[in-house]
Amino acid sequence: MTAPDLALAGFASALRHAGLAVTADRVHLFLRAVAALDASATADVYWAGRAALCSGPDDTARYDEVFEAWFAGQRSGRAIRRTTSTSVQAALGDSGTGDESDRAVNVSASTTEVLRHRDVAELSARDRAELARLFGTLRPRVPVRRTSRRRPSHRGDIDPWRTLRAQLRQVGEPARVLYRRHGTRPRRVVLLVDVSGSMRPYADSLLRLAHTLVRAAPRSVEVFTIGTRLTRVTPAMRHRDAEFALRLAGDVVPDWSGGTRLGEVLKVFLDRWGQRGTARRAVVVVCSDGWERGDASLLGAQLERLAGLAHRVVWLNPHRGKPGYLPVQAGIVAVLPHVDNLVAGHSLASFADLLEVVADA
Repeated sequence: MTAPDLALAGFASALRHAGLAVTADRVHLFLRAVAALDASATADVYWAGRAALCSGPDDTARYDEVFEAWFAGQRSGRAIRRTTSTSVQAALGDSGTGDESDRAVNVSASTTEVLRHRDVAELSARDRAELARLFGTLRPRVPVRRTSRRRPSHRGDIDPWRTLRAQLRQVGEPARVLYRRHGTRPRRVVLLVDVSGSMRPYADSLLRLAHTLVRAAPRSVEVFTIGTRLTRVTPAMRHRDAEFALRLAGDVVPDWSGGTRLGEVLKVFLDRWGQRGTARRAVVVVCSDGWERGDASLLGAQLERLAGLAHRVVWLNPHRGKPGYLPVQAGIVAVLPHVDNLVAGHSLASFADLLEVVADA
């Protein structure tokens, strides 16, 4: 790091010691924002840090105190807050000649990008409401699988029967060679969403993600909640309105914020649903931190069964994207040999990455 970057990283570390939830992702966004602005302009540093490093309005007072102490001898934080931060707007694409609405759009775009990378467990009520709206910007693609049935095509293998019939229609005269190839159909996607107490900060966002997938392919996506019980919530997720869909799911799920018996619940899923076809050749996404109060070896055995049935097993862990995370929990250690992808699931950006993994499976 350069000397200015070290100073800025030190400021972020001071904020962390003051009690702010400053993650590595936020520090990275902060450094990128300052690099696009002017590191010597205190007002630009202030506003870039406030946008990238604060979780919500409750953090502002502590942020101001640390900022004034860290950058002592420069303009006071009170004076900085009265500036219009025009350089921040310029870095966002404002040429200085546009009107106020253009500036508002640019600032909104910056705030949205920061929010996309924020840990959903640390958002304020206002930010959660904005995040709920941003789920509508996700564009899921359902994976496809090749079918045994072939269909006419402009390329592929020669279709001898159609070619022969075409020649017969022309009384034996040479006809154009016709081709065929295997057809495709949507591959089933199954989401198992952990709603136990340890996953409570993420359950709402994960069910919104499930709703987004179900709306994209209502007949190809199945959603279950897991914790101490297994509950199928696919019918609720098929409702067009996300808020209403989540309320319906809440009415049928009996074990919100309860304990965790992943091994037992996965066994129930495989015995009742998976073995009968729901998981066969499907992309199965398990959304859980892997906290297992039961027998971890049972969890590993059930994941081995699941891996034998499914086309691909993806494990989404919200802690995977946090700095310093190591997969050392007993549950995660038990399932890792049977998981094709272990992905992060703590922010909207990580949810978008998951959708790409699923689409390409």
